[in-house]
Amino acid sequence: MDCTKCDREAVMHAAYSGAHLCEAHFLESVDRRVRKRVREDSLLSEGATPEDPETWVIGLSGGKDSVVLTHVLHETFEEDPRVELVGLTIHEGIEGYRDRSLDACVELAEEIGIRHEVVSYGEEFGVRMDDVVEDDPENMAACAYCGVFRRDLLSKYAEKLGADKLLTGHNLDDEAQTALMNFLEGDVAQIAKHFDASLGGFEEREELRSSNESGRSPRTRKEGEAFVPRAKPLRDVPEKEVALYAHLLDLPAHITECPHSSEAYRGEIQRLLYGLEENHPGTRHSIMAGYEELGGIVSEELDDRSADLKECERCGSTTTRDVCRKCSLLESLSA
Repeated sequence: MDCTKCDREAVMHAAYSGAHLCEAHFLESVDRRVRKRVREDSLLSEGATPEDPETWVIGLSGGKDSVVLTHVLHETFEEDPRVELVGLTIHEGIEGYRDRSLDACVELAEEIGIRHEVVSYGEEFGVRMDDVVEDDPENMAACAYCGVFRRDLLSKYAEKLGADKLLTGHNLDDEAQTALMNFLEGDVAQIAKHFDASLGGFEEREELRSSNESGRSPRTRKEGEAFVPRAKPLRDVPEKEVALYAHLLDLPAHITECPHSSEAYRGEIQRLLYGLEENHPGTRHSIMAGYEELGGIVSEELDDRSADLKECERCGSTTTRDVCRKCSLLESLSA
């Protein structure tokens, strides 16, 4: 099959758009979508200058998503003195898994010449995920522990590194799964939190309003001062396209599933979305378009009822509890 845009052989078919794309046009399409998301979310503030650049910390795991995100952002902003990229890798302590993905992070950072920092659960918390899974005092899935610890370290070190934004490599499939899970669970408050944490744009711009087909301004999040604001510039790109992008450019990505991954419910949602997307191409895009619109509305409605934030009595981190979830889990593990 020939490429829709030229006479070269197509390497992929995007059923949701009907396009067949050759290697060059496929790579260009991914780059374009990420850059469009950066613009539409107003990721680069108008106040950034060469004399006072923004620091964007990327959660660089070494997997396909974070590696592709880092590559595209580097290609986009390599010559732009208003942005400094920093890779931040979290080593969870999973034997035979994270060491190899760490090698991929180091290789990529050295290849493109960006600063790269590594922190570990062992150094920070005195635990390794292999041991956490074995002990499991809370009788939870491994991902439940790891998610809490990982988010804590990403936030803590993004702040230490002077980040203006914390970027993660969540793709379209990741976000559509989360959206559907929140909706099916009827968790309206979580929908608002999800929007404010990483989906809404950072500011309203007149040119964005005029460029939208709907004529509406993109909804903007409520930015708090307690956390480094997060963003997900890869969230318009399907997972399989991210993997193909990494393969075609031979990027140093460690594409292997975590041995402790066991999110049964998310797995069900993933299989459901695969079926829906196959039978109704474009389902994931439709879910996210409606979900982000809904998230913005719910965020505004719940503004006055949001929980008060305070400092954890143990570690001083920002939380809605007296003792944050991370500290309570560490206490259970030590007991």
